[in-house]
Parts: sequence; structure tokens; C-alpha cells
Amino acid sequence: MSLRHYVHRPPEVGVAEALRLIEDGALVVDVRREREWRNHHVPGSVHLPLDELTDRAEELPEDRVLIAFCTGGLLSRGAANLLTELGFDAVSLARGLMAWRAAGGALEGERVG
Repeated sequence: MSLRHYVHRPPEVGVAEALRLIEDGALVVDVRREREWRNHHVPGSVHLPLDELTDRAEELPEDRVLIAFCTGGLLSRGAANLLTELGFDAVSLARGLMAWRAAGGALEGERVG
């Protein structure tokens, strides 16, 4: 993935908007590594590491908004750009897991609690 995918600003949403989108049927796509995913992730999200996104994009629904999710927001920006280029309606969660936790967002996984 080129540097442009990380520095170009895709649409970003905060936690409150992400929760509203999820309530309306959006899907969280966690693009972090396996270990990070196992430790904690948003309930109901799908795990699709960034380095597999292009090859596995066909696994994603085309009729739902996709919310790209990572730890701090950088990888999710690149993922949202890529998903948009692939024809998906995608946004990035601003500040990722850091913002999600700060807002009290629900998490599940091996290291939650």
C-alpha cells in the first residue's frame, strides 16, 4: 500500500457517530494484527488484517457501511481509503481503539476486563 493511503484523509467518524452507524447496520472491520485482535476487539466486528484487505475484500458485505478500526487511527485511514477505492462505502474511526476505550465502548477478547 502506498504512502498516499495513509496520508490522504478518508471520511472519519468519532465514537458517537460510529455507534450510530453500527446501530443502523454498519460493520466494524478491524485491520490490526491477529494478536491485537485476540486481546480485545469491538463485539460484532470482523477481523481482516490490513495486509490481507485487498485479497479478502470479497468477504465484506457490499450493502453496509464499513468502519475501519485500528489502535490509533493511522492504519484505519489507509484501510478506509483502500476500501473506498474498491467500491465500498467506508469510513475510518478517528483515534481507533484509544477513542473507543476513552468513550467506554464495549470490548471483548482475551485481555478485556
